Amino acid sequence: MSQTGLGATVALGLVGVAVLLAFVRLLRGPDLANRVVAVDLLSALGVGIAGAAAVLSGDPVYLDVALVLALIAFLGTVAFARYAEQGGHE
Repeated sequence: MSQTGLGATVALGLVGVAVLLAFVRLLRGPDLANRVVAVDLLSALGVGIAGAAAVLSGDPVYLDVALVLALIAFLGTVAFARYAEQGGHE
């Protein structure tokens, strides 16, 4: 295994741990803002997983997946910010 492959494998392991911790935050809350941040973190971790998969497989199609996921996550964050700005869930 090359150093790049080893680094991507280690990165996937660490991202897996981060996903578990983000799910804990998502389930425990305590409020809506914490849950939205956890979902945003999960989407960022998904981008990292797609990037590591692109490195491991050598297939750049995973980078397209990462780009689309990042754009969707950004739109979700903007939508929540607009919701919170208008009073939202108090």
